[in-house]
Amino acid sequence: METRELPRVCVIGAGPSGITAAKRLAEYGIPFDCYEASDQIGGNWYFKNPNGMSACYQSLHIDTSKFRLAFEDFPAPEEWPDFPHHTQLHQYFKDYVEHFGIGDRIILNTKVIDAKRDAEGLWQITTDTGRTETYDVLLVCNGHHWDPRMPDYPGEFDGVLMHSHSYNDPFDPIDMRGKRIVVVGMGNSGLDIASELSQRFIASKFYLSARRGVWVLPKYVNGKVGDKAAMPSWMPKKLGLKLKQRFVVKNRGYMEDYGLPKPDHLPFEAHPSASEEFLHRAGCGDITFKPAITRLDGDKVHFADGSVEKVDVVVCATGYHISFPFFSDPELTPDERNMIPLYRHMIKPGVPNLFYLGLAQPMPTLVNFAEQQSKLVAAYLTGNYHLPSQPEMVEEMRVKEQERSGQYYDSPRHTIQTEFEPYVRDLKREIERGAKRAAAQGHSLPVSPRASVKV
Repeated sequence: METRELPRVCVIGAGPSGITAAKRLAEYGIPFDCYEASDQIGGNWYFKNPNGMSACYQSLHIDTSKFRLAFEDFPAPEEWPDFPHHTQLHQYFKDYVEHFGIGDRIILNTKVIDAKRDAEGLWQITTDTGRTETYDVLLVCNGHHWDPRMPDYPGEFDGVLMHSHSYNDPFDPIDMRGKRIVVVGMGNSGLDIASELSQRFIASKFYLSARRGVWVLPKYVNGKVGDKAAMPSWMPKKLGLKLKQRFVVKNRGYMEDYGLPKPDHLPFEAHPSASEEFLHRAGCGDITFKPAITRLDGDKVHFADGSVEKVDVVVCATGYHISFPFFSDPELTPDERNMIPLYRHMIKPGVPNLFYLGLAQPMPTLVNFAEQQSKLVAAYLTGNYHLPSQPEMVEEMRVKEQERSGQYYDSPRHTIQTEFEPYVRDLKREIERGAKRAAAQGHSLPVSPRASVKV
């Protein structure tokens, strides 16, 4: 069978999304370069990453079990605990790259600083090493947990005000022992850090500040890893949601019973926070709950309920901006609320040679999300998948956004929320539909190979 020239691809980032995309491109014989700003692959899971983009802290264990996070053709080590440490996950990614022989395709210590389409629609890529290259297609895999979203509190603070992104352990970057500490936010990082710092031999007084209560889900159910269970594919989504909500309340109880603030929403109407230790710390009285911070004043912090406390350290576990600093075109970046409308969470209608991979907050796992998306990308770039019409994509985006906004409360943290299994099932069906469209068009290449091929 005669082979044909395929479009040349640029991959930005060698975290889990970038490496699995690179592996898929290599498998299909699609020419590509993968640029990584750091000296190793791993992205967010590279502790103390010198590129400053890792959100790891020393005690971090992933909240997704090993049964859910592994790549399809590279099983997680059997000796792993149910919830591996970040060092184990980082090594897993390095082993993945070595196993599939794609390390020589990843250009380390090279940061993409500019990516723009020229008049002919080709991508002009410029790096901080002075390298400029032309590509037919761009895959954006730079992650979305690296640009801290810092609250803008009125007033001045005499103590340490920091984002959880800078937190490494109770002694780094500052010694927290004996300090009066506030952690802001009840996402997974906030609960982890609160569980660590609220212990009596660390904080002299510990407060947890949040605008609203959350449901803290268990990692284990009846001695088994909770995220191994899944609703059957035939079950209507609304019924499945109701059953899961009822299950959480029955087996976890009400959050007020632990001394936590009452959530203003039901379970799974927010991105879930999971912890075994946090509820214990709360039940032991090690944590004093406070509403939102309204003002800073010297060594004092004012809260929305009118209370005022003396505080030494405020750690803001307040999430991240979705950022693409290499794009100058505002049409390719999110708005101030982190909204970036994309077909299948990866394609901007009207820009047929750009894919955002791993740009979602799927439950229960993000690690192998881009692996699933890369199947569509590879089929598309080899002429085995064609996209629907632009109006069809826009209409589906509208429907999906309506579903998302109908389930989750309004917050920037939920703009890219989705559920892994329904997403993958829908994606598989769409790839099959797109294969029929491609066959009807003689498997023509949606993106022609026009960029100059490197010698």
